[in-house]
Amino acid sequence: MRVTIYEVGPRDGLQNEDVVVPVEVKREFIGRLAAAGLTTIEATSFVHPKWVPQLADAAELLDGLPRVPGVRYPVLVPNERGLDRALEHGVTEIAIFGSATETFARRNLNRSLDSQFEMFEPVVGRALEHGLRVRAYVSMCFADPWEGPVAPAQVVRVGRRLLDLGCYELSLGDTIGIGTPAHVTALLEAFQSEGVGPERLAVHFHDTYGQALANTLTALRMGVTTVDASTGGIGGCPYAKSATGNLATEDLVWMLDGLGIETGVDVRSLTATSLWLAGRLGRPSPSRVVQALAKEI
Repeated sequence: MRVTIYEVGPRDGLQNEDVVVPVEVKREFIGRLAAAGLTTIEATSFVHPKWVPQLADAAELLDGLPRVPGVRYPVLVPNERGLDRALEHGVTEIAIFGSATETFARRNLNRSLDSQFEMFEPVVGRALEHGLRVRAYVSMCFADPWEGPVAPAQVVRVGRRLLDLGCYELSLGDTIGIGTPAHVTALLEAFQSEGVGPERLAVHFHDTYGQALANTLTALRMGVTTVDASTGGIGGCPYAKSATGNLATEDLVWMLDGLGIETGVDVRSLTATSLWLAGRLGRPSPSRVVQALAKEI
């Protein structure tokens, strides 16, 4: 078995950091990730700098980013203007970001739950016309800090609409990290019952309650083979203050190595990168594997 790690550290990880990271450090970070064996690295986002100042250098980053053959560098785009900028800078793969709940859609997208699709439809349609691959994130798949628990059927309804637009993959996000293996099982079974198999799904867990690895293992046992993770466990969500860090890529790789599951990623090389990045962020990595291996690096 082989698992694809969708590395979100340079975008989802850094976007929640208070310290603005210089563009040359971001480029080196991405280069180090590729050298460690990661083949899908979400590089940045063409979001308005007013909302995420950390990513205001997206164009500069991409224009000077050395591309490694065989490595994908998707970019998150929030709307058609973001797509225009992505096309201007030679992006070949994008992601869009939707919500499973009404409140988060209004807070994050300034749209209602249903009207968010009016924004996504032209983005996906034009991207596909230009030959780009399009991925979709769905946030608040298990619970919302304002609305409480989210019914699997509601997540499936949103997810199916995104897939029907032409997205090749749907990443299911536990944005506030409240999910458990039982929640994961129920959600994946709900998708399966509506004809969406695990080959179209990815998982994106936050480790707020220490459940990210258990949730990931549950998803893997149900057939999911793409897992989002962030090197060093950095990240969160600037629009959901109860969201803490992402699943650390090192912790994920350590577990998968122990299970004999291939990723192509060298965990010690990745740990060295996290230690290097922690020095530039001015704080230690929350990853347990990074902490355990630090003395060996």
